[in-house]
Amino acid sequence: MGNLRSVSKAFEACGAEVTLVTGPEQVNGSAGLILPGVGALGDCIEGLRACNLIDTVKGWIAEDRPFFGVCLGFQALYDYSEEGSVKGLGIFPGQVKRFQLPDTYKVPHMGWNSVTFADTGDSIVEGLNSEEDQFYFVHSYYVAPEEALTTFFQTDYGSSFASGIKVGNCVATQFHPEKSQKKGLTLYRNFLKLVENN
Repeated sequence: MGNLRSVSKAFEACGAEVTLVTGPEQVNGSAGLILPGVGALGDCIEGLRACNLIDTVKGWIAEDRPFFGVCLGFQALYDYSEEGSVKGLGIFPGQVKRFQLPDTYKVPHMGWNSVTFADTGDSIVEGLNSEEDQFYFVHSYYVAPEEALTTFFQTDYGSSFASGIKVGNCVATQFHPEKSQKKGLTLYRNFLKLVENN
């Protein structure tokens, strides 16, 4: 979904061996699973369904194996999206909603913005600075989790919204680490350390 190549190249630059999978059998033997995506959530879910990967993703996260979702790969984890009235994977309770902001804010939310971390001591954000470091966003919809405790990353754009989660070994971000230069690669390297430790 749009950013497969850029995410793959970013992880390779961090030292990972990356395989693009088109079916559940290709996931066997993998240490980590990454779900990137750019575009419409409905196309993302349909793509997963066409490749018979929905149960694979659900099972992977249920087993608490290392997972990283990027942009649509974050939104897909929730119950429902206002974008085309699409049902998500329902792994976490919550909805994906369109920004409703004053005219002074442009939608999509596009460009660099700071991110606040819920736990600055967590290994996933080692080497990163909460509220200071900037990451790259491109989105018109945001995740509204029902369980606030799942929110790990927060960003302000008109109001505060959940820009990422970390639940066990499941990490997902609304922002694009692969487009966020040095800080984004730091986040990917931290995820690879998490993969190595599992």
